[in-house]
Amino acid sequence: MHREYYTITELTREFGISTRTLRFYEDEGLLQPERRGRTRLFRPADRHLLRQILRGKRLGFSIAEIRDIIRMYSEPPSDIEQLKLLVRHVNEKRDELTQKRRDIEETLSELERIEEICIERIAELGVST
Repeated sequence: MHREYYTITELTREFGISTRTLRFYEDEGLLQPERRGRTRLFRPADRHLLRQILRGKRLGFSIAEIRDIIRMYSEPPSDIEQLKLLVRHVNEKRDELTQKRRDIEETLSELERIEEICIERIAELGVST
């Protein structure tokens, strides 16, 4: 079923975000819902855009970077330098996320070693008492 509009309440519930977050994205110019009096009405395209914004945030992109990416989709760049800049942003973010993954894997390994030491020590104390 294709809907014409979504309310702010429907989108906040669907995406698990606050109305303040949604309004922030609007204030930042990322979303531009229609207004009927004081009521904001979001089109299906706004809903899709919100999904992309939230994905960008999960991936660690800043609001400015998300804005640039959205602009590139809505106004495809004709300038090769703009495309190169976007590729550079994507590569930098990928490298950053790869490093974070390595850091997380190291931390998890360290936690497992600590847990093993604690379990062994508990066993030793249990045996000696």
